[in-house]
Amino acid sequence: MSNRSIIALIALAVLGFLVTQTFYTVDPTKQVLVRQFGAIVGDPKTEPGLYAKIPLVQDIQRIDRRLLDYEAEEFEVIAGDQKRLVVDAYARYKIVAAKLYAQTVPGGEPALRGLLDSLINSEIRGVLSSVPLHAVLTDQRANLMDEITKRVNSKTKELGVQTVDVRIKRADLPQANSQSVYNRMKTDREREAGQLRAEGDEENARIKATADREVAVIKADAGLKGQILKGEADAEATRIYAQAFSKDKDFYAFYRRMEAYKQAFSSGGSTMLLSPDSDFFRYFNDPSGPGPNSKK
Repeated sequence: MSNRSIIALIALAVLGFLVTQTFYTVDPTKQVLVRQFGAIVGDPKTEPGLYAKIPLVQDIQRIDRRLLDYEAEEFEVIAGDQKRLVVDAYARYKIVAAKLYAQTVPGGEPALRGLLDSLINSEIRGVLSSVPLHAVLTDQRANLMDEITKRVNSKTKELGVQTVDVRIKRADLPQANSQSVYNRMKTDREREAGQLRAEGDEENARIKATADREVAVIKADAGLKGQILKGEADAEATRIYAQAFSKDKDFYAFYRRMEAYKQAFSSGGSTMLLSPDSDFFRYFNDPSGPGPNSKK
């Protein structure tokens, strides 16, 4: 190979190297910072496309612009009622100020994740330590997570990072405490159930006693009203009989004597020793009524 060919190859290699050192692309998922001797030059490039820089003098730093996830290490928290809780949390964040982020977090993403772990741990402890355990295990958790997110974001925005969300994936009791807590909860529920049953029995007895009392009162009122109505009816019947019989006293005497005969002879087994001319048999002797001793 001639010297001219070697020089041409070297020139092409140098040219290719200069091209790769001069031009760079920006991906839609990235934002790019240009550094000159370590110092950041200009604003970050966020629009996708082809850009140029000074070769060998400037280099580039690519920073993710997507929504990123971070899984925090599992740790133990003491709630406001002194109950221990094992928390497994995660966060979602986004680098919104690439220049500020590059200046305040020189270690890049590994350093940021370390800061996030410390912040999440600290803020979760700070919020959960002021509330009882049941608040973390009920629908109040959403409000607690919003408060934690606000606190973490207020710190990360100083790093050019927006904390979008912090959530607890899992919140369990330590294994050593689970059985004792379960037994205590079971005892509490059994005590509440016994109390409710006792209250139910008491209410049942009260309702039955009230019902029995009302029944007795109603029966007494009904009996009294019945006696009053019966007395009024008997009085009315007596009045009607008296009014009717007063119109014909002989008929009344005859009717009463027929009733006496009916009662005397209907028994069947009775024996009566009476004189035939006694007053009892006066209607037998004389259908008109007067007996042998009557005075007309």
